[in-house]
Amino acid sequence: MVSLNGYVIRNPGNWTEGCMAIINTTCDHYDKKSMKFVKLPNTDFWGSDQQHLLSVSFQACRNICISDCTCKGFQYQEGTGSCYPKAHLFSGRTYPTQDVRTIYLKLPIRVNVSGAIIPHSNLFDSVARHLDCDQMNKSIREPFPDVHKTGGGESKWFYFYGFIAAFFVVEVSFISFAWFFVLRRELRPSELWAAEEGYKVMTSNFRRYSYRELVKVTKKFKVELGRGGSGTVYKGVLEDDRQVAVKKLENVRQGKEEFQAELSIIGRINHMNLVRIWGVCSEGSHRLLVSEYVENGSLANILFNDKNNTLLDWKGRFNIALGVAKGLAYLHHECMEWVIHCDVKPENILLDENFEPKITDFGLAKLLNRGGPNQNVSHIRGTLGYIAPEWVSGLPITAKVDVYSYGVVLLELLSGTRVSELVEGSDEVHNMLRKLVRMLSDKLEGDEQSWIDGFVDSKLDRPFNYAQARTLIKLAVSCLEEDRSKRPTMEYVVQTLLVADD
Repeated sequence: MVSLNGYVIRNPGNWTEGCMAIINTTCDHYDKKSMKFVKLPNTDFWGSDQQHLLSVSFQACRNICISDCTCKGFQYQEGTGSCYPKAHLFSGRTYPTQDVRTIYLKLPIRVNVSGAIIPHSNLFDSVARHLDCDQMNKSIREPFPDVHKTGGGESKWFYFYGFIAAFFVVEVSFISFAWFFVLRRELRPSELWAAEEGYKVMTSNFRRYSYRELVKVTKKFKVELGRGGSGTVYKGVLEDDRQVAVKKLENVRQGKEEFQAELSIIGRINHMNLVRIWGVCSEGSHRLLVSEYVENGSLANILFNDKNNTLLDWKGRFNIALGVAKGLAYLHHECMEWVIHCDVKPENILLDENFEPKITDFGLAKLLNRGGPNQNVSHIRGTLGYIAPEWVSGLPITAKVDVYSYGVVLLELLSGTRVSELVEGSDEVHNMLRKLVRMLSDKLEGDEQSWIDGFVDSKLDRPFNYAQARTLIKLAVSCLEEDRSKRPTMEYVVQTLLVADD
């Protein structure tokens, strides 16, 4: 480990404590004119991105970071124009890459880094790295100060640490013996059950699985739940009897470490309207996700499958519209890491036993290489019929692509029909949607209400809540605006639906 320009190792005896800035800058006395950037070629820090900007100039990326007192630096990729302002500097690594990653470290102008050696990491470096044990914390090194004063040099240290190790082994063995042969006999069955359940709860957070474990969990991938552009999903049962969905991801473009870094972010996302990710497998060529099993399958299967006997009533459909909006609003506005789904559609909306919606496949846009080896998020293609117009024109992708897709889902919830089937003709899907949106917009301007009855799914019992139906149609029309700046945010959609639900 080497210290960055302007930073020092916090504890040379313990590298895990990381580095700290030589001069700490706070937002209370922040002056962007007093800051500068130090260029670190072929360097990256995984995660902690404040945002992800695409096709921006170097100067624009620099201005974003220098204007934000919490920004510690930014990564900029020449050619693609990708900009990643960083809130923290963790997991840093310097090595040559094909996409020319460069970190620009923000430091006060008064910090002199001229002549400093740029840190680097080399997996094939033959020079061994050593901890500076003389600098280790005194509370660790000096509980027995007399040991340093006795003669005998290294041999006395050897005997001392040998004694400590032997004592530790004996103590652990004694505790283990007491637990298995004494304490377990004295615990009542109910207390033992509670202790074991508590241990399961503590260990049930996001974890890494081996491929062998998941083969066993899924009984060699026996029961297939479905398949799509991101991979195939299988049903499994964990040792604690939890039912899970195990997805074999296809076309993953990241290496193992970057994949695990991205998944550690996704694993921290927790919302009642998002499918919970329990764990991940990244072993060899295998990339798998372990998530909660959602009982009633996808919204698409219930809405569009004639063989499915389940019929969603009006209250259920409105609740799904509200729940999906809440889940997307959380991803767009409340997550620690900014997440765009990029593929919102009924197939990616699952319904639990109470028909509460849960969005799945969020966060996969950055993990999957759907457009080829050199594609970035601005070129990833969603599903035909749900993709926003800016995908076709090649504009940078923002959260408004999810808003557009959500508008399509609203129309399908209302009509019970695929949008592509709502307008006659063989025109391209976007043209059909434009016609439909124009027609609905014209009808919304009038006072006539009877057309709503004709648009809403004929399988629904009458009467339904016409005021709520009008609100959903109005939101769908605004979400499907060609000009993305005119589309609402998902926060606004949630607020509107909550008012209509009162």
